[in-house]
This record gives sequence, C-alpha cells and structure tokens, in this order.
Amino acid sequence: MRDADELAFSALLGSRFPVIVVETPEEARALHLAERVANLQETALYGWSVTAGIRRVNGRDAAAGTGPLADALRHILTTPAAGLYALLDPYPFLEDPVCQRYVREIAMGHTRCARTLVLVGARITLPPEIQRMSASFSLALPTAADIRRIFREEIDLWVAQHDGRKPAGDAEAAESLVQHLVGMYQDDARRLLRQALRSDGSITWDDVAVALRQKHHALEGGGVLQLQTDMEKFAAVGGQARLKRWLDRRREAFVGDAEALGLDVPRGILLLGVQGGGKSLAAKAIAGSWGLPLLRLDFGALYNKYHGETERNLRGALETAGAMAPCVLWMDEIEKGLASGGDGDGGVSRRVLATLLTWMSERRGRVFMVATANDISGLPPELLRKGRFDEIFFVDLPGEAVRREIFAIHLAKRRRDPARFDLEALAAAAVGFSGAEIEQAIVASLYEAHAVRQELSTALVLAEIRGTKPLSVVRAEEVRALRAWAAERTVLAD
Repeated sequence: MRDADELAFSALLGSRFPVIVVETPEEARALHLAERVANLQETALYGWSVTAGIRRVNGRDAAAGTGPLADALRHILTTPAAGLYALLDPYPFLEDPVCQRYVREIAMGHTRCARTLVLVGARITLPPEIQRMSASFSLALPTAADIRRIFREEIDLWVAQHDGRKPAGDAEAAESLVQHLVGMYQDDARRLLRQALRSDGSITWDDVAVALRQKHHALEGGGVLQLQTDMEKFAAVGGQARLKRWLDRRREAFVGDAEALGLDVPRGILLLGVQGGGKSLAAKAIAGSWGLPLLRLDFGALYNKYHGETERNLRGALETAGAMAPCVLWMDEIEKGLASGGDGDGGVSRRVLATLLTWMSERRGRVFMVATANDISGLPPELLRKGRFDEIFFVDLPGEAVRREIFAIHLAKRRRDPARFDLEALAAAAVGFSGAEIEQAIVASLYEAHAVRQELSTALVLAEIRGTKPLSVVRAEEVRALRAWAAERTVLAD
C-alpha cells in the first residue's frame, strides 16, 4: 500500500512542475521517497552534490566535471536524459545568475524532455525568477502510530543487545513520551527514544522532560515562545471550583482520543479578573494537572520594527505550538499584546489580531489556549465574540472560605502547619485581598518573624495584613467596573 508521501509526491510530479522544493533536514528520507516514486513511474533518478557531482542513483560513475552547480545544470540541459534530478543543498549556489539561467532553460524545455529538478535541503530560498515555476513539497511528520513503531524497533534493538532483558519504566510515561514526540522529524524522534532507553534502561518522566526540552529547542524561533518548567497542580490553586470542574470534564477529551469518544477537542479559555487573583497560577495548573507542556507566548519578544516581521513571528510561534501538541499555550495579559494602536503603529496590532483570530478559527491540532487578561477595555471586541473561546471565566477576589484555603496552601508551602494558625481570623482580616496579596502577607510576616527571632504566628500575619492596602481599595473604581462588566458576560470561576 502506498503511503501519503508517495501519493502526494507522485501527484506533484504529474502536475509537471519543472522544479520541486523539498525543504527538510531528513535528506536520506527525501532521497528514499524520490527513489520509490521514480521506480513506480519507471523513470531514472539522478543525484547531485557539490562533492560528488551528478551520478545516477545506484549507478557507479559520476558525470565528469559536474561538481560545481553551474556545470551540473549545464550537463542536465545539454544531455537529453529524462528523469528526476535530486540536487542536494543547492541553496548557496542559486544566487549565481548563471545557475538561475540554466534552471530556467531546463524548466522551459521540460515539455520536450521530462526533466524535473528536485531541490533538497534544510533551507532553500529561491530567487523570484525560479519561484514562479516551482512547487513545494513537505515530508509528512510522523504520527503517534509511526512513533510507536519506531519505539518498538528501538526496544527490540535494546533487548537484543542486553541478552533478552526488557527495559523497565512507567507505561504512562512511555505513552506520554510517544505523544510528545509526535511532530518531530523521524530521525530526531528515534534519537531521543534511543537516548531515553540507553541512559538507564528505563522510560521515566525525566525522559519525557528531556524530550520536551529537546523538542522545544529544535522548534524554537526567536525566543517568542518559552517552555515553562514551573508548573503547578490544582491542589496549589485556592478556590476556582467551577473552573476546576469545567476543566476536569474536558481533560479526557483533550489528553485522550476525542474523536473515539465522539467529542470535540477543547480549544481554550479566557481568564479575566483582578490582578493577583490566580489566573496565571491556573494556566500553570492546567498544564501540570493534564501532564502537558506549557508554552508561554512572550508579546514583548513578538513585536519587530520591520514591516511584516511581527506577524511572521506570531505565525512561527503558533506553528511551533502546533508542532509541540498536545500542549497548553498561555498568552499572559493578552490585552497588552493586542491593544489597538489605531494607525499609530502602522496597523501592526490589527494584523497581529487578524493572524491570531485566523489561527484560532482554523487550527486543528491539540493546542489548548489559555489567555489571561486584567483590563477588558484593552480587549478587542472581535476576540470576545462567542466561539473564539470555549468559555470566558471571571476570576474574582476570593471569598472568606477560599481565603482560608489560600492561607493554608501558602503556609504549608513554606513548611508551616496551617493547624497552628487561626485561619478564620486571618481570612476575616483579609477581606478584599487577592491570592497574590495573601501570599505576600505571609512572605513579609516570615521576614518579620526572622528579624525578631520568633516563630511565625497568627498575630504577625494579622499585623502585616492590617498594614497593607489591597488593590481592591487602591483601585476600587476599576475593580468595581470590571466586576460589573463581567457579571453579565462571563462565568464565575468560583
């Protein structure tokens, strides 16, 4: 049975494009595909490199004097031999006007002698003179089934080299590793699987973390997308019960096989709320609880002074997120990145918004988007339209019961027994405090306790709370306006 790459490449050859560009670091795989298709179509396959010149694949002798690309192209033009000509790493030489002219003349004679130039390289940029007569072809990235096949091959090899002993490890970690290697080139995926097996003869969650870092490093461009390592679990998030329940209902559909379950893949949420309310913590907890990599889009690194570069940076970041799938894509303080600049920014913000909205509508991969925002006045109305997000949640200031929970979480985090503190009194004193302000009150009181050589106590924390003006007091009007807007338009997180 012919695979998808064979069918697509054969169809492209049938379209009679004289130049086909295969941009890939997997040179051997591209040549193997060209050889299979050439055999199926009963045509010759020739290869060229600057070190070996032109030679027929599986043939013995190279054409003399065809090392330089210009000489190789002249040979192809003047020798009436139909077939595929795979030119390896030709990019540096295509700026030569002589080479450009030879390519054009070969292309113009394509109908008389079916010679197809297949340009293979990790990076190929064509001059405009050649661009219009070319077509691009991309090798399919491996699916989960392909990765599992490669995994079995590497396990069999490892077992054969270790006297039949099978590798140890965690089955769940192994499946997670397979899922996270989807989207990588086959050679890279195989190397990472081999590294995981041969490091200690087992597959563990540490191997998953290593693979994620390697994958992100291979895909990363310009520092726009950062792989976050400081993830949390929902146990570290006080309150937000309605949000937690909503996410729990959708976890299996996103992490597992939604199609088999007859469900749509969850797409993402917008978390709107008061600063310090726990929106960023929730984004980290989604990734941590779902066992997924967390990618943070840095809007500061996104913008570029050159025309078109900002949108290109965003498209590249979104493509990287798609290649990292399944993952959580966190856009923190999205209103700052998409704030409308009118004509003052040359229309950049509008183009960035259009690029993002198109991706949100058309994406098919498992990328769960978590956008957080503090200021609704800075959010473009197009972003809030129904259907852009699965849901918009409002993260309000915590009520008394949630404040007790937050105090307990942060005391335990700092190795203090919450049972030794009057959580009722602390929660009652911290009316109007956000989660971040409660945490800071504990941090500040710990410094005070250290200074006076005392154990941390309820009295010290209460003193810190009473000496602090929370944001809900300092910016009361803004908080009231935000709450009023959210009351009719969002779902409460708690």
